[in-house]
Amino acid sequence: MLEIRDLHASIDGNRILKGIDLTIKKGEIHAIMGPNGSGKSTLAKVLAGHPSYEVTKGQVLYEGKNLLEMAPDERAREGVFMAFQYPIEVPGVSNAQFLRLAYNEKRKHLGEEELDPLEFKDLLKERATVVEMDASFMTRSVNEGFSGGEKKRNEILQMAVLEPKLAILDETDSGLDIDALRVVAGGVNQLHNSENAVILVTHYQRLLNYIVPHYVHVLAGGRIAREGGKELALELEEKGYDWITSSVGGGGVSAAPIV
Repeated sequence: MLEIRDLHASIDGNRILKGIDLTIKKGEIHAIMGPNGSGKSTLAKVLAGHPSYEVTKGQVLYEGKNLLEMAPDERAREGVFMAFQYPIEVPGVSNAQFLRLAYNEKRKHLGEEELDPLEFKDLLKERATVVEMDASFMTRSVNEGFSGGEKKRNEILQMAVLEPKLAILDETDSGLDIDALRVVAGGVNQLHNSENAVILVTHYQRLLNYIVPHYVHVLAGGRIAREGGKELALELEEKGYDWITSSVGGGGVSAAPIV
């Protein structure tokens, strides 16, 4: 589904990603971990098409197509979804309006008929159960006045409605209490299937207690310094990141990946 080859990226002239290689197949969940400044969120934003980031080298193929040549809205219509670490507020636009517009844009892209407001209302009611969201949230402006947990649940509701092929979740667990984490993670697990893939960007192993990844990749210094299964996340929880970052110096990664 996604193949990243020697990806380099910068922002404001500062090199952040320094050669990322990663392959993600349908049905897989990949966790991207690492300390602050390692490039985790940069990778997520580059994949989503954030205009502030410049790709200076490398290639990203999504279902055989050059992802980097697609505008952000085209990537979304093609099934790439990103849940933000800090979801923005959209005053004056209700959740229901926003989601119906996005959903119908995707249907038009696929050559399908749009849903009218009543049809979409039924769909939205069904999908809201995934994140245990009350109907009152649908008439409120997007994320306006929402708590941190409510914003994150709203992101997963968007994922439930849009049914992306590739979901990139950038620190979805940040700022969540244990109950909100359970709901958000439960929603992701319900939505994951053999035909889609999920990239989880996170600092902490606790999210991976709820969403079990097939692979864990640890970024340090803009490169993947370690790779492994879910056990690697447990090792990070025990040892921290120092034992990995200390092995990344100069221009390279001295430690061999754990596969």
